[in-house]
Amino acid sequence: METPKRTNKEILGKGVQRMAIALIFMFISPVVIHSSFKNQDHPLYLLILILGILGAIFAITMAFIGIKTIMESMFGKKTKKN
Repeated sequence: METPKRTNKEILGKGVQRMAIALIFMFISPVVIHSSFKNQDHPLYLLILILGILGAIFAITMAFIGIKTIMESMFGKKTKKN
């Protein structure tokens, strides 16, 4: 009989930390993009727009990695069986 798996708290903490970083960037990136579009005549318009888009992509990526890490802490790492 197998013992029930327990949540790995260290890995769970890393996952929650990654989700917190994603949450911060989910709020900052749209503000930066909106600010960029409001100041289209500014010389740094394109640079700020690119930074905002990169921040949004980073937020989405961190959210997926955070969810994957949290699931790994709860259910363990999947291994391929041949």
